[in-house]
Amino acid sequence: MTSSAPHREPSAIDQIAETFFAKSLELTPELGVSLGMPGYETTYSDYSPAATTMQINLLRETLGSLANATPVDAIDEVSLDAMTERLSLELEILFTGRTELNNIASPAQDIRAMLDLMPQESSEDFAFIAQRMANIPAAIEGYIASLRDSASNGLIAARRQVSIVITQTTDYAKDGGFFDQLAASGSTVDSGLQEQLETGAAAAKQAYRQLASFLEDELLAQAPQEDAVGREYYSLMSRRFLGAAVDLEETYAWGVAELDAIIEEQQRVAQQIKPGSTIEEAKKLLNEDPARKLSGTDSLREWMQGKADQAISELSRTHFEIPAPMDRIECMIAPTQDGGVYYTGPSEDFSRPGRMWWSVPPGEDEFTTWAELTTVYHEGVPGHHLQIGTAQMQAATLNSWRRLMCWVSGHGEGWALYSERLMHQLGYLDDPGDYMGMLDAQRIRAARVVFDIGVHLGLEVPEQWGTGTWNAENGYEFLEKNLDMSKGQLDFEFNRYLGWPGQAPSYKIGQRLWEQIRDDLAAAKGENFSLKDFHTAALKLGSVGLDTLKRALVR
Repeated sequence: MTSSAPHREPSAIDQIAETFFAKSLELTPELGVSLGMPGYETTYSDYSPAATTMQINLLRETLGSLANATPVDAIDEVSLDAMTERLSLELEILFTGRTELNNIASPAQDIRAMLDLMPQESSEDFAFIAQRMANIPAAIEGYIASLRDSASNGLIAARRQVSIVITQTTDYAKDGGFFDQLAASGSTVDSGLQEQLETGAAAAKQAYRQLASFLEDELLAQAPQEDAVGREYYSLMSRRFLGAAVDLEETYAWGVAELDAIIEEQQRVAQQIKPGSTIEEAKKLLNEDPARKLSGTDSLREWMQGKADQAISELSRTHFEIPAPMDRIECMIAPTQDGGVYYTGPSEDFSRPGRMWWSVPPGEDEFTTWAELTTVYHEGVPGHHLQIGTAQMQAATLNSWRRLMCWVSGHGEGWALYSERLMHQLGYLDDPGDYMGMLDAQRIRAARVVFDIGVHLGLEVPEQWGTGTWNAENGYEFLEKNLDMSKGQLDFEFNRYLGWPGQAPSYKIGQRLWEQIRDDLAAAKGENFSLKDFHTAALKLGSVGLDTLKRALVR
């Protein structure tokens, strides 16, 4: 998909980026699946230790080429800056020798999740799915080898994470579960594929049972009880998710102050909802309001779709550039029940639209719109959908690595959280209930900064929240007071923060850095500053580290 921008002749740096992108696709075909590119429908990465060596060699080779390259324009300067930062950091991470295992973003989940992104309409679609399921055993076998290799060096996820993944993988592998249901759906489309689909499903189930057994029988006993990862590894992960090196103690103190300020604002809004009420009482009134309730996942999906479509239609006329085909988003209920809301980008040609997925925990069937509207803007427009779609449409100017492969959480999630606050500033959350929902979302993200940095670094608990140093136990009590969500969602989030260090704070820290960059540019340009122009210029850069973003826009 191309943009309306004039075509730019690819430079030597672009060629390096394209070569790296192509070789990355060879090593990680899942990237091709996520982009909806043909030719990657059935294959998985090699998850074994041998693949790590190949990745290291590719990173070294590419960094060597970049070191000898000379930028020819501003686009090249950003590409060189971004690639050098990202690839050098990834090399550092690979050299730690740690294989990831957690409750949300590790091969244990990703191998299965590839099937969610595949079309499920035609006989050909399900033939590919059958082959992909048949290839899951090799992927799992390689992953087990890497986990075993990592464990031999004393690098093992905390016992809590291992236990959770045992439960998840056992659930994936159960008879009548995800794989069997997928096979049955394909057999309905083409009965001639029934045997092939059932064979693939059986192979996938057996592979996940093997993973669950390995985790329970071998890894669990070796796993450390301690959840905190410590300063050295945490600093590395913070840089991964931000694309910036921040002072962790200063950021922690800012997070504490930001949380206090949000709570104070919630107290003010509670008075608008009902004079004399506490925050809790005001939210109880909102939860009991029939006009703000949705019953069932079908109603949730339809409401999400309506709000997302409205935002695209109205914002495209005023504050953002949202041309076709990125003016379409599809809202979905996820096939899993892990908890959480997430976005998956469109295929490169936009034939598969960007999608907002809601993973509803078991037993949850009632939803409140006041608490969820801000999430629609976060995942859709002007959040992730606008951000990712804008980058993908820059084919005339940006290389494939910039458009399709580079993703920095602090940039992406920071933008999405920035978008939530922006929607309030634009008048879309003027209703006190909806505004309370946005403040609740901001409060969650501020609390995550405090919890995540505090627990993993073992910092002092702020006086207003207790005494002593942070740990998982007092951290859970703190989250209970600040994350207004169901028990299932709270447990999921708690375990996510412990197992994926540095990722959760990247939302709020990323928002802080986005706002700092905007305000610095506004101060420098004065009357010549245009908010729409700032948004357009920033998003057309693609997802880059936040230090790179600042340098690019200031330049």
